Amino acid sequence: MKYCARCGSEYRDDIERCEDCPSHPPLVSAEEMHSRGLPLPHELDRRVFVRAATTDNPLMVEVFAELLEERDIPVFIRAGRSGVVDKLTTGNLLPWWEILVPEGEQERAALLVERERAQEAATNDEAVRAAEEEERETEPEASPPPSA
Repeated sequence: MKYCARCGSEYRDDIERCEDCPSHPPLVSAEEMHSRGLPLPHELDRRVFVRAATTDNPLMVEVFAELLEERDIPVFIRAGRSGVVDKLTTGNLLPWWEILVPEGEQERAALLVERERAQEAATNDEAVRAAEEEERETEPEASPPPSA
């Protein structure tokens, strides 16, 4: 078999040029493909990516993606589709961002994302309590009402 080094198409041995690519580049052997560091069609990544988590926050999607990549979990982020008006008129009820990972990593990725969400929520709650405490400390003390 011969292959196109540009698009990876596979051809019979009697064909000389790729019919799929512009300018019809010459086809090469499997050995030539490997020497160029190019995969053959049957060597391509066939993993199926599935949803591990969703979020409406574009900043958190970056945090989640970085967290998963640090744990050697490949991540694919897909933006949800939205209508021109809003969810009520378009019927789009999907969250804005989907975090997709290989099927075999779905459970582990979902667990990592949920732990990160819990930690983020705890940090936010702690910040709210600290702000409320600071506000109470800086409020002037209530003086007793003047006696008549």
